Amino acid sequence: MRFLRLAGFATLLVHAVSARLYPRNHDVYDYFALHIDRSVSPDHIAQLLGARHEGQTGELEDHHTFSIPKERGRDLDGMLNDLKRRRRRRRDVLEGDSLHARDALDGILWSQKVSKARQLHKRRPPLPPPSSLDTRKRDDGPSEDIKHSPAYKKAQAIANTLSIKDPLFLNQWHLFNFEQPGHDLNVTGLWLEGITGNGSISAIVDDGLDMESNDLKDNYFAEGSYDFNEHTNVPKPRLFDDKHGTRCAGEIAAVRNDVCGVGVAYDSKVAGIRILSKPVSDEDEASAINYKYQDSQLYSCSWGPVDDGRTMDAPSTLMKRAMVNGIQKGRQGLGSIFVFAAGNGAASEDNCNFDGYTNSIYSVTVGALDKEDIHPYYSESCSAQLVVAYSSGGTSAIQTTDVGTDSCFSRHGGTSAAGPLVVGVIALALGVRPELTWRDVQHLIVQTAVPVNPDDGSWQETIIGKKFSHDYGYGKVDAYSLVKLAQEWELVKPQAWFHSPWLKIKRDIPQGDKGLASTFDITEEMLKKDNFERVEHVTVTMNVEHTRRGDISVELRSPSGIISHLSTTRSPDDVQAGYVDWTFMSVAHWGESGLGKWTVIVKDTNVNEFNGTFTDWQLSLWGEAIDGKNQALHPLPADGDHDHDDEETATQIMTTTISPTSKVTATVTPTDHPDRPTKPTASAATTTSPSSTASATPHPNDSFLPSFFPTFGLSKASQVWIYGSLALILVFCAALGIYFLVQRRKRLRNNPRDDYEFEMVDDGTGLMAGGAGAAAGKKHRRRGGELYDAFAGESDEELLSEDEGADDDRSHDSDSEVSYHDEGSGGGSGDSERRSAE
Repeated sequence: MRFLRLAGFATLLVHAVSARLYPRNHDVYDYFALHIDRSVSPDHIAQLLGARHEGQTGELEDHHTFSIPKERGRDLDGMLNDLKRRRRRRRDVLEGDSLHARDALDGILWSQKVSKARQLHKRRPPLPPPSSLDTRKRDDGPSEDIKHSPAYKKAQAIANTLSIKDPLFLNQWHLFNFEQPGHDLNVTGLWLEGITGNGSISAIVDDGLDMESNDLKDNYFAEGSYDFNEHTNVPKPRLFDDKHGTRCAGEIAAVRNDVCGVGVAYDSKVAGIRILSKPVSDEDEASAINYKYQDSQLYSCSWGPVDDGRTMDAPSTLMKRAMVNGIQKGRQGLGSIFVFAAGNGAASEDNCNFDGYTNSIYSVTVGALDKEDIHPYYSESCSAQLVVAYSSGGTSAIQTTDVGTDSCFSRHGGTSAAGPLVVGVIALALGVRPELTWRDVQHLIVQTAVPVNPDDGSWQETIIGKKFSHDYGYGKVDAYSLVKLAQEWELVKPQAWFHSPWLKIKRDIPQGDKGLASTFDITEEMLKKDNFERVEHVTVTMNVEHTRRGDISVELRSPSGIISHLSTTRSPDDVQAGYVDWTFMSVAHWGESGLGKWTVIVKDTNVNEFNGTFTDWQLSLWGEAIDGKNQALHPLPADGDHDHDDEETATQIMTTTISPTSKVTATVTPTDHPDRPTKPTASAATTTSPSSTASATPHPNDSFLPSFFPTFGLSKASQVWIYGSLALILVFCAALGIYFLVQRRKRLRNNPRDDYEFEMVDDGTGLMAGGAGAAAGKKHRRRGGELYDAFAGESDEELLSEDEGADDDRSHDSDSEVSYHDEGSGGGSGDSERRSAE
């Protein structure tokens, strides 16, 4: 055991992924990543748990990996999960533990069992559907007429001026499009000014990089490269289809020489990080995204979950921590820049908000655009998409480098090809302004992106005067405008955030043209308390139960009226589940103040046997701080972030007919809360249908009655139910008394000598003695049964909504018999049994 501890300590000292003393063997051992208080020794934790210390987890400070034989892994997993639960309950110490053990366990701040394998998928374009097959001739180069055009002559002049001899340069229409001027990245003007990416380093997180290619070897950054599939320092392509990463690297940094074409930033460097050739663990994925993050500035990620229209997948908490770690500590605190391809599942009705990589606020999510500025059949749309760039579609594709000494490729495409082009543009900007933060880069993209197809009906004008589309983000990237603005850009202040309370809904989602709306009102005091000035990203985390997930869609409407389609229906998605603590993201509200009413609308437009319930939601705003000097960093993500123990119930949730132009109005009253910025009684209201219903929120001061009536700490709806029930009981008792008084007087009138004051009782058959009495008895029981059946199985809310109608019914029946049914009524035997018991 002592040897194992010494070996673990040696691993910690080496502090390098490539220096692992123990190769991972997930068939024999279970592995755990633990965040440990820096005052506690990892070796002591290993001894306490009976585990082996494997060293630091990637670049995550104070995070360490431990291993334990599989036969004991389940017990350790249970112990760590129990520790999490106790910490959430603020009771961190188990009774009966020794003081030494308790102190050490308290030093474990967070833990996650490391998964054995996770397969990530390259964003290669799928085959086009038959209906979209293009029968035009393949684009094999310019025609003779084009070669005599002014645009073609200009392209030749650029090549001559810059000494570009690469044979494919004139075919790289995405760099300079002489056939359709303006349909390109607008990058050559920067080259002519000497801006070619010098000093920038991009890491290609993919299936390897051919560092022996003559088109890449001069720009290859070996120090930032690693193979996490084979755990070697050389991420060389090994499998027959390990070509994706090399092609992406060529788009960014193909050398200006006599091989193939050139990259967008052809004087920048590229590193290779290989993770896509086989499944990788959470630990390796997290380590890859932070690898050499003080050297590499950008991480090009053209991969993610499978794009099949039915998958809903997100990175593990460990991977999320690594992304936040890169944002907060990468590039000496300026932040690593993660660029993700949006995904190629549009033909399968997929949406990039169902991908936890592309809908992260820390990602620059890039969709695709074809040569004619048209949205291609494969490129996914979503409210998290920031920008689009050129790629395959129609008869054209991207020409780039391929695996091999002098190999080229002319059919690169999909959002896989769009993402690296944006990486190249950002590399140019960092070449002239290396001090840009990760958020400055996103601001520059928003400010300079160029809308395309402005009349296609997908665009909204935002509060800052920019246009946003779920298909195109803020438009296509414009390299020249972005870099020129970067040169004079005033750096943004640090990031601030605002988290609303969890808002409890727990209401069935109507089907058809109605939606369930809930609104949260943000006040100036709330934002000032959280040092929040203006919005950049908006996230909504929610829980929706449903028997068919693909039927659900969700909208977010901001105070300014901008609509984000957070999720859309997906016909292939027949999973019998809804959304479980899923976070959707939108960049459509960039620049808003955040003040006012934010409304979430959940819809189920497919009228069928599948149904669902909107459970709860939480709104978060992320943006610029008011006072950057006093702004701390956001804590690392944790499994307990979505703690629903302190939920607030929305005071008003409306079933409403939804249209793109419907107005959303509501009122929210905030109150103080010790653990959160506000404790509001959220509300929601829209243009309502007659079937609108309302839920309740406990609030001690929320009463519709004079102050001398007790509220019992309940909401208005609950008070209505209590006092309404009491009123109904009083009315019923009064009516019952009147009934017996009237009957007695009738008997006295009809038989003045009859001195009896008692009615005949049931003889045990359920019928009253006498024919007329029997008929009356039958009628009595039938009305009682009808009354019971009418109320059986209904909820309190349904009964409340029928109070008014019930009052009307009682007024019509005032001259008829008043019947009552309670437990045991309807037969004389029940009465006899009770009397016998008495």
